[in-house]
Order: sequence, then C-alpha cells, then structure tokens
Amino acid sequence: MRYAYGITSALLLGGAALSLATGLPAGAQVAQNDAQQIQQVVPRAGAPASFADLTAQLQPAVVNISTRQRVRVAAQQGNPFAGTPFADLFGGDQGGQQGATPQTREAQSLGSGFLISADGYVVTNNHVITADGQGEVESITVKTDDGTEYPAKLIGRDAASDLAVLKISAPKPFPFVKFGDSRHARVGDWVIAIGQPFGLGGTVTAGIISAVYRATGSGSAYDRYLQTDAAINRGNSGGPMFDMRGQVIGINNAIFSPTGGSVGIGFAIPAETAAPIVEKLKAGQAIERGYLGVRIQQLNEDLADSLGIPHNRGEFIQAVEPAGAGARAGLQPGDVVLRVDGKEVTPDQTLSFIVANTPPGKRIPLDLIRNGQRLTVNAVVAKRPSEEELAQAQSFGQGDQDNENAYNQPPQKQGPGVVEKALGLSAIPLTPAIANQLGAAAGTQGVVVTVVDASSDAGQKGLQRGDIILSANYQPVTTLAQFEAVVRAAKAQNRPAVLLRVQRRGQPATYVPIRLR
Repeated sequence: MRYAYGITSALLLGGAALSLATGLPAGAQVAQNDAQQIQQVVPRAGAPASFADLTAQLQPAVVNISTRQRVRVAAQQGNPFAGTPFADLFGGDQGGQQGATPQTREAQSLGSGFLISADGYVVTNNHVITADGQGEVESITVKTDDGTEYPAKLIGRDAASDLAVLKISAPKPFPFVKFGDSRHARVGDWVIAIGQPFGLGGTVTAGIISAVYRATGSGSAYDRYLQTDAAINRGNSGGPMFDMRGQVIGINNAIFSPTGGSVGIGFAIPAETAAPIVEKLKAGQAIERGYLGVRIQQLNEDLADSLGIPHNRGEFIQAVEPAGAGARAGLQPGDVVLRVDGKEVTPDQTLSFIVANTPPGKRIPLDLIRNGQRLTVNAVVAKRPSEEELAQAQSFGQGDQDNENAYNQPPQKQGPGVVEKALGLSAIPLTPAIANQLGAAAGTQGVVVTVVDASSDAGQKGLQRGDIILSANYQPVTTLAQFEAVVRAAKAQNRPAVLLRVQRRGQPATYVPIRLR
C-alpha cells in the first residue's frame, strides 16, 4: 500500500473471513436485495431505527478475497549474507547489479467482493486481485460469510475501471445481490458499506453520500466517483456500497487520507459505471473505449483567468499526440474544449469520461475556444490503447535534473522591467548556442529564463532557470520586447494571469498560467 495525502487507488487491502450470521438460507434463489424482502426490513425511504435487519439481509452476499502470488525482487549477488542483518558488513546489497539473478518471494493480497449471481460470479476491484501489478497471481481464494473457502477463477478484469469478475462453484446456489441505479443517488442519502477492513472479518459502516460524480483530479477515464463519509479502510476495496433499498449503488474503491485510515472521505465506483463493464467481463467481451490522443488539464482558476474565460467549464489541451484522432481532427495545444458530442465538459463530466464512453469509430463534434475564438471541429473517435500501452507512451523523460545549470552562462538579470515586475522572472532571447546547450530542437525560438523569484507565482509553479518560454497568451515571443508587449496587453485588459508555453529539457512543451503581480 502507498500512503499519501491524496487518492489511494489500491490501498484498501487487508481482510479476513466473514463470520457473522447470514439471516437467510444459503440456497436462496432470490437476490438478497430483492425489493420485496428489503421492504420488510426498511418499510419506508430513509434510515431505519437500526441497520441490523438490512445488514443481516445483505451480508451473506459479501465475501473476502485473498490471492497468493509471486513478486519479483532484485537479487543479491556475491554476498552469502544477503537478506540478513549482516549484509552490509560483507558487501551490502548488490541487488540489481549486472549479472544478478532476479528472485521471487511469496506475497498475499486481501480485499472484499460480492456475489452477483446464484451460480457464483463475484465482483471486486482489479487491484485486489493484482496487488497493484507488482506480482504474478498464482491462486485466488474467496471466503463466504459462513467461512467456507472456494478456489476462484478469474473471468475478466479491466484496469482502466479497476473492476474484476471472478467465478466460484458449489453444488448449492449462493446468496447474491443486484446492482441498483446510482443515477438516483443524492447528496445526503444514507448508505452502508460492507467489507473486510484490517483483517477483522465482516464489518459494516454507515454514513451518507457526500458528493455525486466527484472527480479526484487523477485525469483517468473513470475519475467519477460517489463520495461518502461511511468509514472505508484497508480491506474494503471491492466491497459493496448499499442504499437504503438494499441496492448496490457503488463499489468501494479508494480513500483520501493522510494516515492510511478512514478520515471520512471515501470513494466508490458508481453502479451505472460498473454494471455494464461487469456484464461484458462476465460474457468474455473486450472493453473498448474511445480515445482522442490528447493530454488535458482541468481548467483551473489560473488557467481560466489567463485566458479570460469563465471558470469550471471546459478542459485545456496541453499536448496532442501526433497522428492521433485529435491531431487528425485539427486539435491543437492550447485549445479549450467546451463541449463534446453535445455534452458540456465540466468537473463532474470530464472530457476523458465523455470520450472514453463514446464508441470507437463514431464521428463527434467538439466545440472549443482557440486563441479567443470559438470554433467546432469534428473527430472520429479512435480505440483507446491498453493501460500498459498508455503507460509506455506517456513515459516522458524527466530531463536534466540540474536544469538551472543547463547552459554555461552566468545568470543575467535585467533592470526592473515589465516582465520582471509583473511575473517575477527575467529572461533573455534564445540564441542557437543556448538552444544547443539546453538540448532544444534546431529552430526552436523563444526566450530563456535566467532568474526566477522564488516568492512569485512563477517560482511557486516550478519555473526555473533554463526553461524556454515559447509563447505568451498564444503569441510567439522571440524577443523581450514581444514578451513585454504581451504582458502590457494583459494588464490593459485587466487579466489577472498570463498563459506561458514552456519547454523544459527532455519534456513536452506545457502551458502554465502565471498570475501577474
């Protein structure tokens, strides 16, 4: 598990056998959350006086999932004491050196899941049965509420949505639950989460829906969650979130936490997203998603201010993949996409989500703003590559880590000019010699940063000596006079920020909004 002050997509692992009473015969052919049965324990909409009857009705369908796997680790070489407290006394850890033989160790992954059919289909998170991609799974075991363990077969998994479907078998039917309709979920609705946190066995927590369609900022195609304050901890991953009608409206997936434990901000994959994918995985069908081949950024306040457009509408294109669907449609870096196929692009309905849920091959219009002008382009949606292919394509080099010394020239600081006063940085024209020292492509034009005031917005956003500024507010800047003219124009228009396109060694050019001082 990785702990961070942010979203942890694979960190809710841990768990043990369920051991509480089932409340219904194991051979029931009706779903545990059948409407008529739920009405008997929750007679009206809202929260019951107790969640006990609802829990007894639903808990038999919730399972514990564990895997046994082999994880590849770096080997020790030439040290008989490798892996012991004495290793450092006799040559230290030489794992990873040339000639070292990789080794494997046994590891386990624990989480939750739930049965969705009497014949034993189980839904869980993909990261529960893959341990975040760090191991090769050798076996998967599902433990039901009565303590019985079953070997499970992996039917299908989808890394993009973090969903997986397993299959277990037994002579008798299993208790199961059905997906509900998360589209009717509202902020303030009661929910309960059932799972296996911290290896304690079947555990139930209750809370309310804190937000619907919450985007966490990950930029993924499925960054759209139900947020809840029901406690979700390690081991809850893959477990169901129920509404008061006993319907599965979400699959517990991630938490926001500074400690690794629940702080009241948990996230679940909405049923409306999960159910269609689960059905395809059950049927052995490939999951095909739309793809434009663009790198996007949320249109935050600084970006919107630098462009002089309203906040919280649209997304900003930072880069366009050569020969991709977006490039063929004429999309360019710096475009702001407002609508896709007639759907508004908002923080709750991102461009990635809309495109990913568009069938490949469909022709769609995109309404956008380019350099202050509104226009529409048409794109034929491509098929989204696999997550492995995307990871390889996006593995840009980090460039020279000592970029502030990237060119052999002492820092040059001009007098208190317009750019320095307004942006907190100094720059000089980019000559061919400097471009060569910075590793820029031949013919690159712009100005190169020489000094950055660390207290300025430019300094806070990471601009540094050696960065090449290619344009400001979409205007090419090859001289300081051009740069100053753009800044003066922004001030005259009462814009609070200027949009710079910045090139750093080994990295693609990126747009960065810098607030004026």
